[in-house]
Amino acid sequence: MAGKRKAVAAAEVGEAERGLVAQKQKTDAGAGAAIIAATPAASTALKPFQPGSQRTSSLDAPIMLLEGHEDGVNGVKFSPDGSVVASAGADKVLHMWNVRGDCENYMMMRGHKNSILEVHWTPDGDNLLTCSPDRTVRCWDATTGAQVKKMQGHSAFVNSCSPATRGAPLVVSGSDDGTAKLWDLRRRGCVSTFPDKFQITAVAFAADGDKFYSGGIDNELKVWDLRKDSEPLMVFAGHTDTITGMSVSPDGTHVLTNAMDCTMRMWDMRPYAPPDRCVKYFTGHQHNFEKTLLKCAWSPDGTKVSAGSSCHNVFVWDVTTRRLLYKLPGHLGTVNEVAFHPKEPIIASAGADRRIFLGELAN
Repeated sequence: MAGKRKAVAAAEVGEAERGLVAQKQKTDAGAGAAIIAATPAASTALKPFQPGSQRTSSLDAPIMLLEGHEDGVNGVKFSPDGSVVASAGADKVLHMWNVRGDCENYMMMRGHKNSILEVHWTPDGDNLLTCSPDRTVRCWDATTGAQVKKMQGHSAFVNSCSPATRGAPLVVSGSDDGTAKLWDLRRRGCVSTFPDKFQITAVAFAADGDKFYSGGIDNELKVWDLRKDSEPLMVFAGHTDTITGMSVSPDGTHVLTNAMDCTMRMWDMRPYAPPDRCVKYFTGHQHNFEKTLLKCAWSPDGTKVSAGSSCHNVFVWDVTTRRLLYKLPGHLGTVNEVAFHPKEPIIASAGADRRIFLGELAN
């Protein structure tokens, strides 16, 4: 039975914005993995948009509001070709939305027994990866919505996962059990386990595919060699509170880390770099008592970085000058993740208010 469409006041997203409400279809599906076709929702125009303003994207409106999650949205990612955006959250459901047109919520995938904390696309765009406090990492077919692999082995919450960007179809995951695990999507079971002393809250594969990065409640950024699982290759201190998210730059030379100390740091990972690898830091965004795992991201050209914030705003900085370019309101709760479109000046934001915004940036 289709859910009731919610009215959205223009004041919630600003006077110069237009948007659309996409509503999903409710279901009584069981606990097993399931795929649900979603019903397209009517659009709600939030006027006025300034007539003289120049459009910079192919979105139907400068701002599109996507609604359908029944609980907070923890993660959002664009597909590699930019045609689809995937979102996941505390309602245990993975949603698929068309980026263009009415932003139809055309598919939902169920299977996790607890909140989905993170979502990623594989580099070829064929599959999606999710992780959850249900102690699993799962792989989904992006075309059919079927669950194609369930990776079990962690003994506590799985906070983060990351696919390799080149080479073999590998996935790394980080957990509250104090380990990072390496998985091969072609094989059963865990390939390798990397023991740490503390809970791991964020992981990211290195661009070369033979290393990965991790961060946790010990506030340190660690580099691990896939061929040596006994101890980290390098350890970098700098943050003064838990690392909540990390992202590798498009050229693979730098790593961005976000932390509960309300700073985002940029680390130089090139060979023979100076001992002090932290080359820049960004401030302005906030973490609060909720202590949520707020993510960070790079723009495709590497010139901008973004982060979510507990102050309900979206933050975007210029990498070179560290200047805050955008502080965008609209969400009614913590912004958990901000993602960049791979080809157009569009960002997606996911919030604890159950909403997702797609918005175009100025040139």
